[in-house]
Amino acid sequence: MKFPILNKYFFCFLILVSTLTTIVYGQTIAPQILPFDKICAGTFNEFDATFNHSGFPAGTTFEVQLSDNTGSFTNPISTTIVSSTDITASQKKITFAVPTTLIGSDVYKLRVKSSTGFISSNFFVKDAVNVGGTLTYFPAYYKPYEESFFINNKQATASICTGGSVTLAIDNSTPTIPNSSPVNYSSIKYKWYKDNVVVSGATSSSLIAKSAGVYYVMLDYGTCTDSNFRSNSVTVTQSSGGTSASVVSSLGNPFCSAGGATTLGLGSVTGNTYQWYKDNVKINGATTKTLLANQEGFYSVFVDFGGCSSTFTIDLKELKTVSSINIPDTNVIADGEIIKVIVTTNAASPTFEWYKNNTLISGITTNTYDVTSTGNYKVKITQQSGCAVVDEVSFLVNSVIDLNVVKIPNLISPNGDGINDTWVIPQEFSVGSNTKVEIRNSNGELVFTSDNYLNNWPESPIEFKQINPVFYYFIKPQDGATKKGSITIVK
Repeated sequence: MKFPILNKYFFCFLILVSTLTTIVYGQTIAPQILPFDKICAGTFNEFDATFNHSGFPAGTTFEVQLSDNTGSFTNPISTTIVSSTDITASQKKITFAVPTTLIGSDVYKLRVKSSTGFISSNFFVKDAVNVGGTLTYFPAYYKPYEESFFINNKQATASICTGGSVTLAIDNSTPTIPNSSPVNYSSIKYKWYKDNVVVSGATSSSLIAKSAGVYYVMLDYGTCTDSNFRSNSVTVTQSSGGTSASVVSSLGNPFCSAGGATTLGLGSVTGNTYQWYKDNVKINGATTKTLLANQEGFYSVFVDFGGCSSTFTIDLKELKTVSSINIPDTNVIADGEIIKVIVTTNAASPTFEWYKNNTLISGITTNTYDVTSTGNYKVKITQQSGCAVVDEVSFLVNSVIDLNVVKIPNLISPNGDGINDTWVIPQEFSVGSNTKVEIRNSNGELVFTSDNYLNNWPESPIEFKQINPVFYYFIKPQDGATKKGSITIVK
């Protein structure tokens, strides 16, 4: 039995479905195998990605995207397009550059995204086992420094004594010139070698060598590491004369600075000459066996035993307490308002002293205080048990600023009492008004300027070289005449 009408409509339905399928699924991007198996960017930073495409309207653009350093495209990394070439009407090659901030990793992935929102599958890369491309991930590193460099001040030898050490550090004689040393690039990691064997865990720009051997360091760019970018070799030899020792602090470490300076020394170790350093900076005149130290820091002493030398170190710390308050550093208070300030501290058996404008507030000795007026406040916390450590926390309380002032004031009194401490001008000239504000001293010298005045001048104490100094203001609205006048400062 034939159904001509039904067949006719069924045929139309097939055409309609076919048409809809073309519209929805017509856009395609077919990535080609990448011509590289890793990205090692630096002075050279141009890489090609070729793909076939179809079904895109005229004017469609494409961008190459990298995954993050874990291989995820949740937050894709945009690359910079160096050039875009149409090989054929349906095949395109994009030459791209990776960001200089790229975090090195071995599991990056690459894809293409069109301006219509279509995203391709991941590119395959050349695989050392199968050049047909069996991997979609690859190493990618950016190398900010690609030069050889030096350690140990270019010296080829160093010596250590029994129990001693020598610090081998990458030279950086011109830190203001970035490309003069890899140390000037904080993102670089390092790999130290002793006798051609990697020193486990040594990834910083310096190494403390405690045994004899041949040392050098390479820039660690993962699979992009280049043996040409390495330091000179330093041969460290073991010499007699040193003994097993370390720098000790007479007051312990950490030490109580309230008890005075601590004596740093080497115990029974005796050498010919000594030179002390703090934080790797030479201490002029510190050439005796001991050193008085009243500050924490990294101390080292270079000891020459006569044909043998050694460096001994101590990372000296001070005993400290940690205190905080429950309000910000700067606060405002309205008439009749109370601000409750509470101190939290880890000090043992602490005592509390509260000050307003550097004057002790009598009778307040607990960790809480109710502020009812403006001023500069601080609380001094003293640990009574053990080391008498003193800690201070300061805060400022201002009165509520009246932003509805109608006149430009010509008198202020920045004495820290929270009243008329700053020059507050009408709101039409302050923040958000696009008005330029300049203040000059009596010699015509510019002392303050702002295009977005926050009613905050003076920002620091004014030195009274004469009684009631006078300044001059210039208010220059974007549209309107300049307003001029004087400001007298009184205590």
